[in-house]
This record gives sequence, C-alpha cells and structure tokens, in this order.
Amino acid sequence: MNQLTNLKSFTSVSRRTILKLLTIGATTGLLGYTRFSKPQPRVFTQDNLDLPQYLNNDKSVVVVGGGLAGLACAYELTQRGFTVTLLERSPQLGGKIASWSVDVGGEKFIMEHGFHGFFPQYYNLNSLVEELNITDNFQSLEFYSVVFRKGKYNPEVFHPNSSVFPWNIVDLAISSSNRFSWGINLAKPKHWEVFRAIGGFNLEKTYHKFDNLSVAEWVEKDFPQGLYDLYFLPFAKSSLNAPNKLSVAELMQFFHFYFFGNPEGLAFNGTRQDMGTSLVQPVAKEIENKGGKIFTDVGVSGINLQNNKISSISYQLGEVKSLIPFWVERNLEINQEKVNYFGSSDRLFAVKYNSNEAISLTCTHQGCTVILAEDGNFYCPCHGAVYDRKGKVLTGPAKQNLSRYKITQRQENQVQLVSIKENKSEIISTEIKADYYVFATDVPGVQHLFNLMEGEVNQNVKSQVQKLNIADPFAVCRFWFDRDFDWKHSNFTSLSGYQLIDSITLYHRIQKQFIQWHKKTGGSVVELHAYCYKEKQFPTQEILLTTFAQELYEIVPELKEANLLHQELVNQKNFSGYPPGSYQQRPEINSGISNLMFAGDWVKMPFPCGLMERATSSGLLAANEILSREGLQRRKLFSVNPEGILKV
Repeated sequence: MNQLTNLKSFTSVSRRTILKLLTIGATTGLLGYTRFSKPQPRVFTQDNLDLPQYLNNDKSVVVVGGGLAGLACAYELTQRGFTVTLLERSPQLGGKIASWSVDVGGEKFIMEHGFHGFFPQYYNLNSLVEELNITDNFQSLEFYSVVFRKGKYNPEVFHPNSSVFPWNIVDLAISSSNRFSWGINLAKPKHWEVFRAIGGFNLEKTYHKFDNLSVAEWVEKDFPQGLYDLYFLPFAKSSLNAPNKLSVAELMQFFHFYFFGNPEGLAFNGTRQDMGTSLVQPVAKEIENKGGKIFTDVGVSGINLQNNKISSISYQLGEVKSLIPFWVERNLEINQEKVNYFGSSDRLFAVKYNSNEAISLTCTHQGCTVILAEDGNFYCPCHGAVYDRKGKVLTGPAKQNLSRYKITQRQENQVQLVSIKENKSEIISTEIKADYYVFATDVPGVQHLFNLMEGEVNQNVKSQVQKLNIADPFAVCRFWFDRDFDWKHSNFTSLSGYQLIDSITLYHRIQKQFIQWHKKTGGSVVELHAYCYKEKQFPTQEILLTTFAQELYEIVPELKEANLLHQELVNQKNFSGYPPGSYQQRPEINSGISNLMFAGDWVKMPFPCGLMERATSSGLLAANEILSREGLQRRKLFSVNPEGILKV
C-alpha cells in the first residue's frame, strides 16, 4: 500500500490535520522570514521611460501656501527649471512648523508650533533633508516614553527597534511591564477583528469597511481596554484628531504607517535648533537660489477663472480686507453681559449689545485671543499687548490694530460679517499670471481661496473643498522657569489621562539655544501640547493657560516652588480633520480645474503616510503632476509597504 492509499483511508482526519500543519508551517515560515528579512521601502512611481529631467522652455507656477507642502512643491519645481512664485499669508514660512522670535527678559528666543518628531519612514521628507545636506541639523532622541496619570499603568518606553510586524508586537510584549494589562483575547471575535484590522491594512478595503465608523464607536463594546488606553488613545490623539471625530480607517492608516507597516522600527529624531532654522530656511534658501520668488505677509485678494482654468491671481501686501461676507456662529460657551461672541478658538469675534459692528479678538502679534476687560480695553494674555475698545493698539508688542467688521445679516445664533476697509486708496493689488497654480494652504485657507474665485467655478471641486473638515483646536504652551527638575522619562514624553495635556517636551535638554540658556541660568524650558482639546471645556485662552499650569504642577511638583519667568501660548484651529465618511469626498492632487493642483495633509493620498510626511509627499505629488504634463521625469517617491500581511 503506497502513501496515497494511506492518505485516502484517513481523509476526514488528515485533511484537517494537513491544513493545520500547512497553516502553522506557513505562519512559522512567514514569521521567521519577517524576523530576519527587513522589508524595503516601496517605490511609488510609474515612469518606465527615460524622460528629460529639466525644462527646456519657460513655464511658470504660483504656489499659494508656504508650509511643508508648498515648500516641497516649490523646491522640486525650481530644481527642474520652472519659474516659481510662492505666496504665504503669514509673516514667516513653515505653516505648522513655522518659527518666530520672542523676547524673554530682554533675550531673544525662537518659538515654534510645538515639538515635531522626524521618523525614519519619512522617506520623502528625509530625501529633501539629504539633498539639502542638512542631516546634521537633526539628532536622535534615543528613546520615547508614554506616561499615564495616577499610576493606572506603568510608563511605556519605546527604544529604537528594527523589528517589523508582527515581531515588533512580540518585542513590545516582552519589554512592556503592562503586557498583562492589554486585555487581548484572540478567542473573542471582536478582539481578533481588531488584530486583523491593524495588521491587515489595505487602502481600498480598509476605508471601504471602516471609514464610516469613529474610533470612539469602534472601541465602545468588547474592545481590549488596556490596548486602547496604552496605545490607541495616545497615538490616535497624536494624529491631532479626537477619537470621537476620527475615522477608524484613518487610524488604521496611521498605525500602519507608524508601526505595523513600518520597516524602520520605532525611533525618531528631533531638531538641534528650531524648525525654521533646521528645515524651513534651508528649503526656502534653495528655492531662491534656483530663481524662485518668495513673498510672505501677503494675502490673495482675487482669483479669476475662465473655461475651467485659472487665468490670474491678485494679491496684496499685508492683511487683505476682503469684501466677501462670511458667516460665523454664536459661541454660547462664553458669556458676558452686553457682549456676544461669535466663532471660536483663534477666530473669535465680539459684538457689543445693539452694535452693528464686530471686532476680531485675534491679536495681531502672534494670533492669541485677546480678552475684553472691565475698562473696555482688550488685553492679550500671552504677550501683554493692549488695544482700546475700537481695536487700536495702545501697548505693544502688537503693531497692527484689531480687524473690524460690519454685520450685514443676522440669523438665529449667526451673523454675517464683512471687513470694514479703511484707507481704501492705499490698498494696492498685484496681479500675477502663470501656467500652473498649486493651492498648498491649510483647510481654512483653501476654503477661503475658493470663496475668492470669480468666473465659472467648477461646482464639484468647490463642493469637495467646502466639505473638508477641521479638527478640534490644538494648543501649545511653553514655560520658562528659574530652576531645573528631575525627570526620568524621555525628553519628549506622551502623557495620557490628563484633562488637557497630551505631551511634555524638555527643550532645555534638546535644542541648542535652550541648552545654552540652561547652562547659563540653571533654568528650564518646558513645553506642553494639547493635541485636540474640546472647546466647551476650554472656551478661552485664559482657561487654557490656567489648566496647563495646574496640570504641569501635578506632573512636575518641584516646579511649584519655581519662579515662572515667561510663558508663550499658541492656540489654533486649522489642522485637517479626518472624520467618519470623509475619505471618498476628499479632493485629490489633480483638482479638476485644468491648471490647478492641490497639496496639503487634507488631500487624498495614494499611499500610507502621516503628519509632516503626508504634507511633504502631497507637495511632491503636485510637482510630479506638473512635471508629467510637461513630459519630464517625475521624482521618485517612496512609501512603506502599502498593505499589511493579514487580510482585512
């Protein structure tokens, strides 16, 4: 009797046994392979022809927006011979990584929009860094901690680790003192579904299955609580979107890019100096070296369209007083007699009783929200600027008056506002024409640009832009103290369980300017970040400052006895939101208007990426679209493996 005959006589048993053995063997082989064979970055390009690299005729591009997306796009196009003009609304370039000077006790320091980590899988951003020869501007932060309030869990510590999924989970389980608190039971269908979802990301299938569900809804029933508290909640919030407003599919993309599909392991760098000095200025300098023109502190005042094509853009130096009316909703969280408030966060307006005018409460110095005092003047809680009741500057450091608006219409809990123009004859607009245009602003910026368009606007494109979402506001507070303190965690540490604070950064142990100040004075510089707080809980910046300080003294009790020398607050509501059901409606790089491209972290991306890499990659994709139309070789872009090893 041969082996085949023996097999046939035990068909019912052997098939199951063989399938199990094959599954175990395949799984073991796969695990063993992934342990010793590091996955390589994926190339995202489809150019198989050897096309020209450089332009041989005159072509011009206007890039609106000087954040990472706009800078990356302008950089690549100037490298290829295009004439590029970059327009930025703020006085400084960089967008969410911008830096600016502040005065602390007569000494100048550089402030920025919070700490940023540079991960090794930021392939496209890191390639720019290498091309600019500025790798020495970055340093490893060695390890990274997550600390939980009131000792519910032990601190999690992530060291550089080149293991890939699933071995990074195995290594994490071995090293984590919280591993028995994860609460995972793969015998439960819901727990297995979670494991399969995070380990089996697929761009199309994951968004189809999970995009209509919020993270808060997904974890509501029978979810491993420890897994949520330890990893899902802190890392979900680091996407700057709150769990109740974040799509599960977006979180799966986030986890896949940073952890499960990442072949580089858990490690990241920080900058030796501020972001402007370390990254923004070198990129801008190279753009200008290649003939590009950069204008800051300008506002777009008009956009002309003809035949589904932008024919020209007009812009003005300084703040643009647009005559286009806009609606703002009543803010019911702020109550004050004889004054109604409209809008929120860094876009708040005050309307006195029976008045037909509104005044912007956005300080013209650094964008803090000013406070109306009993004396009728407006005071900035951040840097001390004072304005009179009509918004005129009384005391610096602000130099421009608060903006004033006329109320053109009223509805229940809403008013329509339009800017009051003063000295109309002094306003000079410049018109610029180009072959291509790139809108690389944040979400409020691109929505404003579409409101400025004159002519036959593509309504489908406009609808996509209008449906873009903005996440809950974020806030950064930096404190200067006259003494140092003991700290056993990482110099950048995620914090979980606090009402407001999500992270703490010890700048006097990371960045050169603050290290030098610490050596000279013995003081400390501490930054706190709230990634996505709820405005109902913190309706004013005064409440934000108070809560930041209260929670800091809980985290570092030694600082209660220290003298607070200075504080800086950054509070904005302009980060892209990724709520359930938004993926399919998101605009793509090719806008649908023939000579207009989109770039920014709000654009639908064709491969996994996040945060700074998402913005950079979108800018380079916009540049690639223009290069392709001119018959030039597109830049080679890279990504992590676009799919997980498990099936969704």
